[in-house]
Amino acid sequence: MPEQGPAVEAAIERELRLLDPEVGRSPELVGALLHPDFHEFGVSGRHWDRASVIEMLASTTDAGARPSVTSPVTGVQLAPDLVHLTFDTENDGRHAHRSSLWRRTEDGWQLYFHQGTPFSPGTK
Repeated sequence: MPEQGPAVEAAIERELRLLDPEVGRSPELVGALLHPDFHEFGVSGRHWDRASVIEMLASTTDAGARPSVTSPVTGVQLAPDLVHLTFDTENDGRHAHRSSLWRRTEDGWQLYFHQGTPFSPGTK
């Protein structure tokens, strides 16, 4: 596996921050990590925009409601200002493959796009 450079490392650090329940409940912290044009195709199939994700995360009171990373996060730098990350999560028996695109902006690395795809263990 090739060494991960500083761009990939920065994106991974920020992805893991978003998975932290304390960060997720802070609209200011989440907002700083999400690109203004952020959107997501969630595990549920719902299309989320930046405002709806910030609102949903801020209203989550159960720390266990956020997925925990169950596999190492890996990434590749696609362009000078673009990183692609992949990892799997498990939450209450539900498994998801996850894919994120992080863009470098004037405000640092921000999550531009995220997708969660459900899967059954053993069918990777």
